[in-house]
Amino acid sequence: MRLIFLGTPAFAVPTLESLVAASYDVLSVVTQPDRPSGRGRRLSASPVKEAALRLGLPVYQPERIRRPEAVAALAGLQPDVMVVVGYGQILPQTVLDIPPHGIINVHASLLPEYRGAAPMQWAIANGATRTGVTTMRIDAGLDTGDMLLKAETEIGPEETALDLGARLAAMGAAVLIETLERIGTIAPRKQDAAQATYAPLLKKENGLIDWRQPAQAIHNRVRGFQPWPGAYTRFRGQQLHIWKSRVAAGRAGGAGLLTGHPLAVVCGEGSLEPIEVQLEGRKRITAEEFANGQRITGHDILGES
Repeated sequence: MRLIFLGTPAFAVPTLESLVAASYDVLSVVTQPDRPSGRGRRLSASPVKEAALRLGLPVYQPERIRRPEAVAALAGLQPDVMVVVGYGQILPQTVLDIPPHGIINVHASLLPEYRGAAPMQWAIANGATRTGVTTMRIDAGLDTGDMLLKAETEIGPEETALDLGARLAAMGAAVLIETLERIGTIAPRKQDAAQATYAPLLKKENGLIDWRQPAQAIHNRVRGFQPWPGAYTRFRGQQLHIWKSRVAAGRAGGAGLLTGHPLAVVCGEGSLEPIEVQLEGRKRITAEEFANGQRITGHDILGES
């Protein structure tokens, strides 16, 4: 089967590797253009591009896939099917119409739950205990196409988005291969729009901690919003990231009150004990190191400028 693969993030790499291992004819790997990154703002290739070059596959990086020259380039390859895993651009109808077997997407949720750009992150942040992957045929909507196959898994109580992403990437690769093997025999299922929930693209402000929330809700955000935007607050006029935490019994005081030994923050319900933190401009350290270095007095209120 001749196919074109469209993907960009590390989550998509296991699927691409599985396609090659299963001897599918990958005509081209389409990924986002190299972007500036890091302090030096040097151009950086996407994880999918790096994997494609390692695998000896041709790479195509159109700035806008909807442009006529990009559509013509894809159509000229005459693929039987196209596979999309986190590509990062909306596909126009002119691209959707190219492959006779359609365009199959690997989505990191049990659709119609968590449609959108950040399903794993929002599932954890919202306290979900189960999730999975779904293969679906892409249509003109936002993750609204007919579903093909699913695989479910539990979300561990301390699992982060990075941990879950690694597991779902492997699951998604396996489900995609099974989907291609059974293409034409799987009965597509319509999504129930009434059951749909959404996982919008993360913004920096999503990581700002509101200490009036229950400790469990804040802990879920610490786990879910990794590696970006993280969960952060203000400490003595500086930004403080909390990278790892645990829920503890409630302590006396108003929401945001920081106490030491062990380091803990009073929440709207219960307390949160940071385990790993990072003050802006500095490296990640343990909460104990932070408490000793900052001489926590019990009078600091997190979130205050």
